[in-house]
Amino acid sequence: MPDLADRARTLLDLHTAPEVLVLANVWDVVSARVVAGTDGVRALATASHSIAATFGYEDGEHIPLDVHLDMVSRIAAAVDLPVSMDMEAGYGDPGETARRAIEAGAVGGNLEDALRPLDDAVAAVEAVLAAGWDAGIGFVLNARTDALLRADAAADRTEVLTEAVRRGRAYLEVGAPVVFVPGAVDREEIAVLAEAFGPGRLSVIAIPGRSPSIRELRELRVARVSTGPNTQRVALTALQDAIAELLAGGSLPPSTRPLN
Repeated sequence: MPDLADRARTLLDLHTAPEVLVLANVWDVVSARVVAGTDGVRALATASHSIAATFGYEDGEHIPLDVHLDMVSRIAAAVDLPVSMDMEAGYGDPGETARRAIEAGAVGGNLEDALRPLDDAVAAVEAVLAAGWDAGIGFVLNARTDALLRADAAADRTEVLTEAVRRGRAYLEVGAPVVFVPGAVDREEIAVLAEAFGPGRLSVIAIPGRSPSIRELRELRVARVSTGPNTQRVALTALQDAIAELLAGGSLPPSTRPLN
């Protein structure tokens, strides 16, 4: 798969470049084409939450894997950029899910650890990476730890961060190129994680009204910032606001562009 191998190398290089890799998560072909056609976009990532919502499913592997992969395949075929798939927790078989994601055209992906025992989580990371090498590509795994996301509100934050670092370092040690820590929105906590993992290793999600700016994240040496379901929420917010304006007697936004 020479083309996929090239795309995988490009995606990995984007993580280690001086600029933060900003990945706007997409959920269907038209959203992928609109994002890919935006100046400065170099790669795409899918959002499992958004794809599931598109088909009427809740997030969390409720959407059938075949349906999920079909949409990823359509997205990858519609653009000339590297595509990373949100594989959730791997649908019970992370290695096989990664193999099928690569067949669908993805050259990277997220994998949730769901706070499984660390040995099991590390084995899942290794299985995904092995699937990539078996397919002839360096699959760019965004190894996700849910240590912050699932932490109890009353938990000691130092202990929570320590667990995130422990898990993230374990994934890096077996070959994951980047660690994704959703729930990291505090500047000081992001700085701790970035220092612990090293430059070009930390991935975070942008949360509206809470996350630091891209400029700030670049200063903190964050490698990658994704948007998760929030890009779809931006689109749906604009849709609902436009309809409310029409129902109030107004008109559609004059800034609307024919992007499809």
